[in-house]
Amino acid sequence: MKITELPNHIRSLLNRLDSEGHESYIVGGSIRDAVMNRPIHDWDIATSAKPVEVASLFPKTVLTGEKFGTVTVVLPECTVEVTTFRTEDGYTDGRHPEEVEFVSSITEDLSRRDFTINAMAKSIDGELIDPFGGTADIEKRIIRCVGGPNTRFSEDALRMYRALRFSAQLEFTIEPETLKAIYANTGLAKNISSERIRVELEKTLMSQRPEVAGEMIRIGLLGRYISVSGKTPEGLERIKHLPAEQTLRGCAFCGILIKNGYIKSATELLHTMHLDGKTIKTYLRALAIPAFPTESVEIKRMLSKNDAAVVRCAAAVSDVLNETGKESLLEKTDGIIASGECVTLGNLAVSGKDLLEMGHSSGKALGETLNKLLEHVVENPGDNNREKLLDIVESIKL
Repeated sequence: MKITELPNHIRSLLNRLDSEGHESYIVGGSIRDAVMNRPIHDWDIATSAKPVEVASLFPKTVLTGEKFGTVTVVLPECTVEVTTFRTEDGYTDGRHPEEVEFVSSITEDLSRRDFTINAMAKSIDGELIDPFGGTADIEKRIIRCVGGPNTRFSEDALRMYRALRFSAQLEFTIEPETLKAIYANTGLAKNISSERIRVELEKTLMSQRPEVAGEMIRIGLLGRYISVSGKTPEGLERIKHLPAEQTLRGCAFCGILIKNGYIKSATELLHTMHLDGKTIKTYLRALAIPAFPTESVEIKRMLSKNDAAVVRCAAAVSDVLNETGKESLLEKTDGIIASGECVTLGNLAVSGKDLLEMGHSSGKALGETLNKLLEHVVENPGDNNREKLLDIVESIKL
């Protein structure tokens, strides 16, 4: 990343800190992504300024983690976390430091970070600070802890999941000592909330190497949800062929677990991982569909009886479990949805009001008539116009 490529608001933020005599650097994932020529989505700043000093320099700030040295600077373009150089100690819960000490050195600050590829910094003058060989590890395409991996994981057990997630997203290999330490510290996973584990799992499934989720299972990091360990379920690599939609990939993951006998049903898994109720309902309804149809008219019938999200998830599961090289059922389903063909009562060219106005009886019979008209239109999409459907109602006994 050339300093000339910095967004103006980030450059201005760094200049403001520097103008007051404070060292400041861009740190973490943004430097990693810049070295790899990947898009940069978030900017994190490390500075020698104390939180109160940072807050005094900008019109709008939030002391989001003053104890830990973090101030969120609210800019018109975005929010930026600015954190004072610090070291950490006393991770009694295996997740959060009990003691934070502000320091004056960016190198000391980088030494507390998880992996070498995330322990780099760059100044506004373009100086790259890389005391632990992050650029070299990027060239080698490896994930390696800063310092001793057992120490890093005992400080924060979520780092084990992050190591696997980064290996999936970046298509890197976890270096042997770091991987060995993950196996040795799986017991620390009990200290991590289900929500945080779910986020790492979801990001892994959204990568181009979703099969790394199988490594989480094999190592035992998902032991509280999946009793099987020591092996990986077959078929996870197929998930990468699905669109990058979390609902689709997550449901396909559940389908693979069920097919391989890793779980009996997805109900307990989804509730234990604290997914929202709407997503759980979508997954369970999709997974309950025994066989996904291949004919367009049958898919349209399914869409007429189920929410589109349920049908799309069911199609995704079928594509992943029954890979045959033929047309993707999800693509076929999406094509039907995109065509605008009538598959729901809401898209029918006539309504209950139309039928009542022509003298049709109300109540249950009205609903039955509308559903029969919908079934007709599903099979004969060209007949979905008001005149034609009203003629059908008048000409036949429904």
